[in-house]
Formats: sequence, structure tokens, C-alpha cells
Amino acid sequence: MKYIISTLLTLAIVVGIASTVQAKRGSDGQLNLVYWQAPSTMNPNLSGGTKELEASSVVLEPLGRYDETGNLLPWLAEEIPTVSNGGISKDLTTITWKIKKGIKWSDGSALTADDAVFTYEYCSNPDTGCTQSNYWSDIKSVTAVNSVTVKVEFTVPKPFPYAPFVGYNAPILQKAQFDGCQGAKAQECNKQNFYPIGTGPFKVVDFKPNDVIVFEANPNYRDASKPAFNKLVLKGGGDAVSAARAVLETGEMDYGWNLQVEPEILIQMEKAGKGKVVSAFGTSVERLMVNFTNPDPSLGDMRSEYVGGNNNRNSHPYLSDYNVRRALSLAIDRQVLVDAGYGKAGKIGCNVLPAPAIYASSANDECKTPNVAEANRLLDAAGWKRGSDGIRKKNGVRISILYQTSTNSVRQASQALIKEMWKQIGVETELRNLSASVFFGGDVGSPDTYQKFFTDIEMYTNNFSGTDPQTYMSNWTCKEMAQKSNKWGGNNMPRWCSPAYDALSAEMSVTSAMKDRIRLTKEMNDMLMEDYAMIPLIHRGDVSAHSNSISGVRMNPWDSELWNIADWTRK
Repeated sequence: MKYIISTLLTLAIVVGIASTVQAKRGSDGQLNLVYWQAPSTMNPNLSGGTKELEASSVVLEPLGRYDETGNLLPWLAEEIPTVSNGGISKDLTTITWKIKKGIKWSDGSALTADDAVFTYEYCSNPDTGCTQSNYWSDIKSVTAVNSVTVKVEFTVPKPFPYAPFVGYNAPILQKAQFDGCQGAKAQECNKQNFYPIGTGPFKVVDFKPNDVIVFEANPNYRDASKPAFNKLVLKGGGDAVSAARAVLETGEMDYGWNLQVEPEILIQMEKAGKGKVVSAFGTSVERLMVNFTNPDPSLGDMRSEYVGGNNNRNSHPYLSDYNVRRALSLAIDRQVLVDAGYGKAGKIGCNVLPAPAIYASSANDECKTPNVAEANRLLDAAGWKRGSDGIRKKNGVRISILYQTSTNSVRQASQALIKEMWKQIGVETELRNLSASVFFGGDVGSPDTYQKFFTDIEMYTNNFSGTDPQTYMSNWTCKEMAQKSNKWGGNNMPRWCSPAYDALSAEMSVTSAMKDRIRLTKEMNDMLMEDYAMIPLIHRGDVSAHSNSISGVRMNPWDSELWNIADWTRK
């Protein structure tokens, strides 16, 4: 068919769900999760961290979401709108959702279209600092047609209109609770941000930032037999190894998320017979983000700020040189990083978008083979000369990199290896690691978040919900730069700005033919890679583990790993 939406929505059938007899709600007691990156808020709109998206997903829900195979499913909606069923206008400028009747918030009040309208108004308010703002792009209006019907009108035709209200990035907030918390007051509403009222299977009863979250079964959940657990405890903090041990060896926890642990350690732990490692390859890429702005502390409020139109007047003293960025990438032996830290759960990554396979570019495969000689030649030719200490400098500027990431044994090992690789090309590197709760936190007052990026290089992984890359690739448009004016709520951490890239992103948003969407996606990926706005390292498989006593887990690389937690039971 002509439109991608019609093609994709033929897949919107739930598959592989075993027909089991459901236990009575709460009959299986307590479920224990360990997320060694502890959530700092339960409001996914105020943090760009995946840990917050995961935690909030058991409370806050979208109209549609993705299953473990990438199929788009109706969730709070009766069905996925399409052109053929009349939910999407033929000119692709509107999408109309119908909410399932009878859905209640955990406080017993009814979910209505007004809540959806409010959610859009909340996140589109520029003073809110919404970290998911790109999910609400190109919208002219969101209106309540009636109490259960939401109409989204776009400013341009949208061949893929499934960003607003879809996936764990864009759930619905309760208007009655968050009214008055939008705009400048958003960060001040601790009660609302820590204890959001939701429609999901659980509700928050105790929230300790960067520590423990206690949930109870939602008494008003739409399926009277679910969830099977009456209590859910999410323990945060620690490290990935201890999280894995708690599930696989000691059995004190039922589920451990994001086990970025050396493969030989996981294999040995699994032999204890108490749990199972589960993994899936999605869009996760461990990468180095390159700061295009100057992070010098002496700049005060202008530190790491983008200044100027298309030409940054606060550019980085050496990373603004293309030759330096390219040399840093050429010097890295990615296979060594894969072997040392990931094993079968990792592959060499040369793209920021490695999947789905139809979108994966082969234009950047040069990165698979390190070339230290070429890196040194580039730096020599660009005038970066080695000093008596072996470190390169030019016009008094030394290539001395402050390289940060979150605290994790695999990440620290990667840092140490890369430091030695960069030493071969005359680059000095200082390593820094921060608690994941701080690094990925949403505290606008902290200088140590990855959004502020007050260093030269930072390393982390992120991904996106669903299989269409349009919204994700818009992360690196100029308007998405994380900066003081948007309370560091943007997704463009390098503060890389290209009008040509913005034009491709705009074209992608109105392009329907699949072949053209594939072409545009690859062009955008390649533009980022060829300018070394970031340096991809490893295409990571999502790795977690669950107790052998837990059934119903369906590992999902396209949405929250907890997307179907209402179906989990204890054997």
C-alpha cells in the first residue's frame, strides 16, 4: 500500500501469548526488581534516563505501545488508528484515538481525553523542560472530541503519526494531579513527580530518590485478575555485578535490569541454577558523545552553551577540529572492547542507528578496522605536534580529554582501554566516572548530569521505543540541543548543529514511501557519523536476568522491559 502506516499496522496483532489461567490479583505476593541505576523521579518527562522510563512504565501508560517483536499494539486505546479504519485522515494530517471505555486511574477517577490533551500541553510548554519534547513535534493541536476520543492535528502530513501517546516515552499524565505543575513549576512538584497517579498495574506508595521504590497493585486496574503480585519493590543502586548476583546466585531478587557485566561472569553466575539471562538486540549503541561546545568552568553560565546561529562562537578548543575527532575514532580497536566487556551480547558498532536492519548503513564500516597510523598522520598534517611529554598541542592548546561515564566495571574497563589507544596518537586522557543515579538523573541543579555534559567526551547508551526511527533521529536537530534555556531537557548532547541535517529531518517527517524513509534515515545517520558528532563503539544487546520462579517475562528491546509486567506470575 502507499503509506507506511498501512504496512506497519498489518503487524498489530498480539502474537505468542500463552493461554494460561490467571491467578487472583495479588495472590503471588511480592515481586523484587533490582535496577542498579536507581531512578531519581517517576516522571519520565523530566529525565532522559532509561531507568526513569522503565520505572514509570508500570504506572503511567500510553495509548499504544510495542511488543517484543516490534509490533504496534493498542494499549489504552481500542485500536491502532489507520487510514483504512478512519483513524487517520487521508491527507495524513490528523490521527484520532479512541480510549477504551471504563479505564480508571488508580485513584478511581475515569481516564478521559482531557488527560491526553493536558499531557500534550504539559510537555509542549517550553518552560517545562520536557525531555521527551521531540515526541510532540509538528503538532498544531490536540483536542478532546468527546470524553474518550482524542484528535491530534499535525502541521504537516505525517506518514508515521505514532509518536504522541505511543511507547514508554509518551505516556498520559492525569490532568487533575499535574494541573499547575506545567511550565516553570514542573521541577517543583515533587509529590506529583514522585507519586504519579496512573492507569498501570501498579501504583507508587513509597518513593526514595536514587534508592528504593515501593509499589502496590492498582486496585482499579482494568483486568480484575492482574497483576498477580500485590507488591512490587524496585531496589536501586549498587552495581551491575551485584544486581546480577542477586538474581542468578543468591535468588534474593526476581529481576535484574541492564546487566552490563563481563560475559564470563554472567555465564558462571547462571550455573548456580537460580535464574536465567535474557537478551535481545534492539537499537542500543554504546557511544562516545563529542562536545562541540567549550566546557571550561571559567566560562560560568556559558559553560558548554551553544552560542550563535549556525556557527558556534563558543566552540570546543580542539574537538571542533574534524581531524581530531576522526583521529580519535580511528585509534579505537572496537573488537577489543567487545571481547573484553560484551562477548555475544555485543557487536562492533559503526552507526548510531544499528537497527532495524533495513535502516542500518554500511557506509561507515571503516570503523571496524583501527588505523593508528592514519590517525597520527591526520593529526600531524593538521598541525597538532607532539610536545616533549608526547602530548599533542597546537597554538598552546593541548589535546587533553576529560572523559566521563557512569560507574560500571565494563565501562571503566572500556575507558581504560580507550585511554591507552588514544595515548598511541598523542592524546592525554583523564577518566571520570559518576554514580549512574547522578549521571543519568534529572536534577537540573547538578553539574554532573550527562545532559549538561561539562566534560569533553562522555560515554553511554540509549535507544528508543518502537521500530520507526523518525523521532529518534530528530534528537540531533539544532532545536534539540540540551542547554540552559530548556533546562537541559533536549536530546542533542553534543550541541552539534547542521541546517542540512535539520532539512533531512523535516523531509523525513512528511515522507511516506518506505524506500525514501530508508534513504533519509541512512543519510542522517551517515551525516552524524561522517562528522563524528558522536563515535559509536558497540551495538549492545539488552541483557537482563530473571528468577526461574518467574514466568511471563518477554524481553522487549522496542519498549519498556516491564511492558507486560501485569502478565508476570510466580510459578
